[in-house]
Amino acid sequence: MLKRPGGVADAPQVKLNITETSFPAPFNQGLEYSSPARGVWNIAHTGFLIPGAHEIFVCPYGCLRGVVLTAAEMNALDRYSSISISEENVLNGGMESLMIDGVSDIVERLNPKPPIVLIYISCQHFFLAYDQDFVFETLRNKYPDICFVDCYMIPTLRKSGVTPDQKMKAQMHAAWQPVNDRKLDAINLIGSDLPLYEKSELRQWMEKSGIRIKEISACKTFEEYMDMQASGLNIYYEPGAKMAADELEERLGMKNLYLTFSFDKEEIIDDYKKLAEALDLELPDFSEDINAMESEIKKAKEIIGDTEIVLDYTFTFRPLSLAKLLLENGFNVTTVYTDTFVADDRKAYDWICSEHPDLKIGATNQPEMRYVHENQEQKVLALGQKSAYIRATDYFVNIAESGGYFGFRGIAEVFRLMAEAFNEKKDRKALIQMKGIGCESCI
Repeated sequence: MLKRPGGVADAPQVKLNITETSFPAPFNQGLEYSSPARGVWNIAHTGFLIPGAHEIFVCPYGCLRGVVLTAAEMNALDRYSSISISEENVLNGGMESLMIDGVSDIVERLNPKPPIVLIYISCQHFFLAYDQDFVFETLRNKYPDICFVDCYMIPTLRKSGVTPDQKMKAQMHAAWQPVNDRKLDAINLIGSDLPLYEKSELRQWMEKSGIRIKEISACKTFEEYMDMQASGLNIYYEPGAKMAADELEERLGMKNLYLTFSFDKEEIIDDYKKLAEALDLELPDFSEDINAMESEIKKAKEIIGDTEIVLDYTFTFRPLSLAKLLLENGFNVTTVYTDTFVADDRKAYDWICSEHPDLKIGATNQPEMRYVHENQEQKVLALGQKSAYIRATDYFVNIAESGGYFGFRGIAEVFRLMAEAFNEKKDRKALIQMKGIGCESCI
């Protein structure tokens, strides 16, 4: 029976005690709500990381609206083009001609010609008998000096397999080719939109060992980007980058190593031991870095005290790991807003269930969330944009995708930012509508 939308969400539908949830899915999946918090990156943001890349989106007008706004906000309209799909294109079977002629027309107008063109196809292509191999073979033969990469804006795949974000992270390296000699003095950090924290002990360790960490986000030229294909090892700490790392190992023979983005001291040390073994290095003494982390935690606790803290999954890849560290150090964490739990957080989940069973798990994408705006009289510190929006607080740390704050020094910086956010009120409404934290924005 149809019901008129409206009313206030029933609390048990959108917030549960952690002991009432199931791992890894605390809530039923179905129709989803998207909050106005826009700080996380999308596939257009990510593609623009490749120096000199030109993006072409091929999809209906309704889909193009959001993408062109992303490019405009980034001041990147000169690197963006679109081909609109009409009803006629769907009915007459001329999708291949539309693609080839449309891309060719765009390329001919570009001066200078881009070294790489990312072509984003949409759901429409998968609904039709579209010959993608023919389209890309034709374009590559016509423009041999340009690397054409197939990218995918297909939200229908989000719940049925590889997500567009995971596929995008893999396609970011599609231009790389096999090399005979790999550079043992260089490793790649792949799959991350944001650069590794400059003061991270991982970066300092590698520099002292004569090993460069290369990241696409740090590349200034297309040549620098292509030079990454000769690095000796790929490391990644974002779970969504696993597909990219595995494909590079299979296609190019580039070994990879996963360093989980943990807030647990022992887990971080264990990962550093694996990296030392992979690179044949001695494990350094991280006691100074650990002391720096613990010092910032103590300072933050003295400032924040028993103020309520909420956090969400857009802030970090490991929200339960962070919640565990906060709870262990006496912080008053009341709610973690997340719609799924990552596998790496199972240990933290079990610990919280045992030691803090009253911790709440709040939904962010349930349809009822469009009515939930939890104004409160008491001060609340939020870690992440979605939790700041839900709790209507202007005291929040404005970080997305972990901000690159990896390792002990990264954790120390997170706690420094928490103390800073506690004392400095932000313009929540203005900040959370800005797309892609860390990108250039004209807003």
